[in-house]
Amino acid sequence: MSERPAQSDGFTFARLESLEARLVPYDWAWARDNSDAIAAHWAERQAAKPALFDGPVLLGCACTVTDGACTIDLFEAAFSEFLAFRDGGSPDPSVTNAFAAIVPWSRDGAAVLGVMGRDSANAGQIYFPCGTPDPSDVRAGRHVDLAGSATREFLEETGLRVPSDAPANWVLVSGERQHAFLHPVDFPEEASALIARMEAHRAAEAEPELADFVAVRSRADLDADRMPGFVRAYLAASCR
Repeated sequence: MSERPAQSDGFTFARLESLEARLVPYDWAWARDNSDAIAAHWAERQAAKPALFDGPVLLGCACTVTDGACTIDLFEAAFSEFLAFRDGGSPDPSVTNAFAAIVPWSRDGAAVLGVMGRDSANAGQIYFPCGTPDPSDVRAGRHVDLAGSATREFLEETGLRVPSDAPANWVLVSGERQHAFLHPVDFPEEASALIARMEAHRAAEAEPELADFVAVRSRADLDADRMPGFVRAYLAASCR
């Protein structure tokens, strides 16, 4: 992987030496003031995808980075509120979609990503295997375990465990009302072997969240139509 610049495609990058996430009380005025529109949007989305579940998720309301140390405050919201917020262009500048993800890199220099399944809220989109943090990620002292959230989602979606000796090197990619905490991890296998293991896991699942896997080796492999901005920005800065 090449050295990442401080900014790319409108997204900023920060290498983190420490990451502290905490759950805080927060009165989300935007969600309260738009409750009727949120309910109508949810009804429309659920009618199209009945498997969607309106459970609690955690969103960001403050984030600071100083000398490689990041602190982010998160609050609990309904998934329906988050979905209306995101689909509406993230109209509240005080709130961000904050999440963590493992970025698996193969021995032959490819990043491996998943294609979201047709029943998911992001069907067809190409992501690093990840998910929005939720209350199950909250630990003692209202600490939010973003690293645990990332490794759990990665295991659930790919069947792979992060190597125990993987360094805890985080990259924060910020932009478009998102804070993506990315943990690049080098795996000893080539991309084809990694994808084969992931596909075997996916095939054994009763209701897999992912529909496929893709390997990205260069900027030529980027898909502007199906990859979110933070994914394209990170890979454009990391691939040759």
